[in-house]
Amino acid sequence: MTTPYRYDVEILHLLVSPEHAYFGRARDGAADVPMTDADRVEIVAGKGIIGDRFFGKAAHMDAAVTLIAAEALEAIAGELGVAPFDPLLTRRNIVVRGAQLAPLVGEEFALESRGAVVRFWGGRPAHPCAWMDEMLAPGAHAAMRGRGGIRCRPLSDGILHRGPAILTSPVPLEQARAGEATVLRPSRLP
Repeated sequence: MTTPYRYDVEILHLLVSPEHAYFGRARDGAADVPMTDADRVEIVAGKGIIGDRFFGKAAHMDAAVTLIAAEALEAIAGELGVAPFDPLLTRRNIVVRGAQLAPLVGEEFALESRGAVVRFWGGRPAHPCAWMDEMLAPGAHAAMRGRGGIRCRPLSDGILHRGPAILTSPVPLEQARAGEATVLRPSRLP
């Protein structure tokens, strides 16, 4: 990783689900599958989150862990004029507060929580599926385009914990506050 910036963020949710819930036609309803909003998750390099539906699946190696920003979901709910969404309904593994994630596509970055560091490669945007209109609100599918989070490949083993965390990134990120984007003024690492 090139000279990184450090950002204080918060890991709000850590979703682990052993099965897919959204397949087939939305009108038929989501599958009743267990999911856990964990306090901690164990991540294995190149494989994903232990116990998750994408763990070790060849087709998902570059997208085994998904992240989404709480601010994006709050903005979408506001635009649609609905109550805040349950972020777990997006089925993203990690919900963070404190940074936009789109600048991390194509970059190596790290999340540190309780002293443990997990490195990731921001592989590609996590495009929303049509299920979002059913699960969140009518219009959510279109509103999430460009704000659906990112799909990542874990580059190191480690444990992530819910709560305060540090995002280390080689790119300056913007953080939305009170509806307007402001550039964070992070301190450079030595």
